[in-house]
Amino acid sequence: MELKMFYRTQRELAVDLNKLVDSYWREEIKENDLIVGIKNLYLHNQEKLIKDNEFTKVVQQQCGKRRLAIVGRVLEFN
Repeated sequence: MELKMFYRTQRELAVDLNKLVDSYWREEIKENDLIVGIKNLYLHNQEKLIKDNEFTKVVQQQCGKRRLAIVGRVLEFN
């Protein structure tokens, strides 16, 4: 799965985050690939993913609780 490094909007980031988690759930990628992908997205797009110690509103609305639970665990974020 090919992901961009930098995103212009929170919505674009959320769409690819959804694709990443969904492909893991469909067993198209391995757990390690999921972890590396999430960490890379976070590393290069922190301000679009997290604000004031929680996921940004756009990301919350686009991704939903189940996906963000996984992302939060990978990033060790509460």
